[in-house]
Amino acid sequence: MPQDLLGGIAVFLVALPLCLGIALASGAPLFSGIIAGIVGGIVIGFFSQSPLSVSGPAAGLSTIVLSSIQQLGEFSTFLMSVMLAGIFQIIFGVLRLGRIADYIPSAVIRGMLAAIGLTLILKQLPHAVGYDKDYEGDESFLQDDGHNTLSELFYSTIGPLSFSAIFICLASIAILVIFQSNIIKSNRYLKFVPGPLVVVVFGIVANQMISNFIGIEAGLSEDHLVKIPVSADFTSFLNQFSLPDFNAISSIAVWQIAITLALVASIESLLSLEAVDKLDAYKRVSPTNRELIAQGLGNLTSGFIGGLPVTSVIVRSSANVNSGAVNKTSTIAHGIYLLLAVMFVPVVINRIPLSCLAAILLYTGYKLAHPSVFRNKWIKGKAHFFPFVATIVAILFSNLLVGILIGLLFGLYFIVNENYKKALYVTRDGSHYYIKSNKDLSFINKSLLKQTLFDIEDGSDVIIDFAESRFIDLDNDEIIQDFIENSKYRNITVELRKAKN
Repeated sequence: MPQDLLGGIAVFLVALPLCLGIALASGAPLFSGIIAGIVGGIVIGFFSQSPLSVSGPAAGLSTIVLSSIQQLGEFSTFLMSVMLAGIFQIIFGVLRLGRIADYIPSAVIRGMLAAIGLTLILKQLPHAVGYDKDYEGDESFLQDDGHNTLSELFYSTIGPLSFSAIFICLASIAILVIFQSNIIKSNRYLKFVPGPLVVVVFGIVANQMISNFIGIEAGLSEDHLVKIPVSADFTSFLNQFSLPDFNAISSIAVWQIAITLALVASIESLLSLEAVDKLDAYKRVSPTNRELIAQGLGNLTSGFIGGLPVTSVIVRSSANVNSGAVNKTSTIAHGIYLLLAVMFVPVVINRIPLSCLAAILLYTGYKLAHPSVFRNKWIKGKAHFFPFVATIVAILFSNLLVGILIGLLFGLYFIVNENYKKALYVTRDGSHYYIKSNKDLSFINKSLLKQTLFDIEDGSDVIIDFAESRFIDLDNDEIIQDFIENSKYRNITVELRKAKN
């Protein structure tokens, strides 16, 4: 329990700038991102049965949210779509549609994790040197500032570098490495101290000391620090929450957007859930249908109080795993920390340098894209390695959903190819042929079966042994019967062995 409560701090520190950045990219009020983070932690964390998955606003939805708000005209109208999307997700869970996650190849899931790790590294390097033009949490190759992931890196190197940001980032990475070492983990007291918390405290103190002793111009300005809304009093804090426009429920556009949000958010959540289970040291399996219901309740709540749509998100979930969390207490705790931070210490939060948060995300990215992951996939063979690499490349140069789709296509090709090659076993001794099926025959095997029978020479003796095939689809059965019928004219004798019903 103490480790999970402390682990929640690490997730909170990762989630905070992401919630704000995603809200900014979505064209929504900044506080709506914080609301979604709070709901994702507390509400979804409570109802979900996943021990490590963390939910909140997702970068993958920002484009949909931005276009939807522009289409509907009012943010309050969009909130109605978020609520309806939550209801759809609950229905998906009740109908047990979560099982679709079971059909995603592990190579694609591993590719997604590695791609997100590499994306984090590429996206955070500009922040590490004080180039904060693009918002935190952007995961797409094409960016809203007119650049892309690679050009952003280029411009961050030719622009004026902030040596304060670089120093704080490098020192922060060193702290994270030290706090993952056995020296700290074996200490009875220090092992419970979250490294990311030490990084943030160091970042605030270091920036203040640089400003005091070297000069204000050497320190990081407000443009390079976290920015969350600061409320003058409790009433103004409550005023940042907003209700949906319930009259908009009759709008067809609201329902269309709700269905889109429900489908995309459900797919992203299931993908993230599957990926987090791969990272879990205990190899626990999270119930997917229960997760859809939890996500639905989260979106229903978030839409009702003025928040962005939420999904399970891999970056925050990975930070949760890396923090040593064991159960969902850390997820709920991070939502509570978000709430308390914006209520009581927003001024302190706004002193956190983005460069030290970049260090946390860089370290998380390295963990996800560790070289050993690539080596293991290479050892497993090309049927694992190529879909894995295809997923990574596609995500890096597009976005999460497009990348997963391309990875699935590569995975499907290798599955079909392996089934195609291994379906039949053929031996030949002169004019004697023995053809044996190694598995059931589906439409995938039509071409191979047709070619195999076509290559048999006239005047041969053929044994077709399909006794182990419990299923032969109609197309393949027709090919066999046509061959037997044609064998009379080719002087071929055929013995057909089929499974007994």
